[in-house]
Amino acid sequence: MSTIQTLTKLRQLRLSAMAQALQLQLEQPGTYDELSFLERVDLLINTELENRHQRRQQRRIKAADFSLPASLNEIEYDPKRNLSRQQIAPLGQCDWLNRAENLLVTGPTGVGKTYITSALGYSACLLDYSVYYARVPHLLRQFDQAKATGTFSKTLQRLGSVALLIIDDWGLQPLNDNQRHDLLELMEQRYRRTSTALISQLPTDQWYASIGDATLADAILDRLMHNAHRIELKGESMRKKYTVQSTTQ
Repeated sequence: MSTIQTLTKLRQLRLSAMAQALQLQLEQPGTYDELSFLERVDLLINTELENRHQRRQQRRIKAADFSLPASLNEIEYDPKRNLSRQQIAPLGQCDWLNRAENLLVTGPTGVGKTYITSALGYSACLLDYSVYYARVPHLLRQFDQAKATGTFSKTLQRLGSVALLIIDDWGLQPLNDNQRHDLLELMEQRYRRTSTALISQLPTDQWYASIGDATLADAILDRLMHNAHRIELKGESMRKKYTVQSTTQ
């Protein structure tokens, strides 16, 4: 059997990374002469596995639909922000997702709430968790569209099964009765099964009033708050800070 035939068969089996690794071995025979047959095969298999892992990570990141790129390595830690590495590092390991715990991130506009939460979401994607980011208006539109097309149950199931659902701009717009019930259905679907991260300019003690119905607020927030990690950011707007820096350089 010719080399071309072998490479073709590997690609037909969707082992493209293994085919590329084999071609590299054939082009650089001296590099691999001292390795046994099994060692060389093991290199090919590891290359294929690593390639598939990286592609899966990229699919996770794309499906998450983040509003901005973010990295835990780029977070600025400052006591004035009420933020420390000791607080973020354990969350970056994502064990809290295995326990279906939640995350509540609050603070004034521009202090980096979305960036920090998205960075944790990126970390979760790299560790092979499913993640989805949505602002509250977009989430509510999805519910309306799903009802109009008769796919509400399917949409609820899809959103309910995501390992980490990040909901931004929580509490900024008034909710009608249907929207409150939709959010309750979603939180019930996720309760004790998956993790939800809420991002809000409002402190958590104002969330009950922002929902607009005491009974439904209790039902929704009880499913979110009792097992939640909290990040309460403070300080000036990061956008303002970077604008000042850029104008003085």
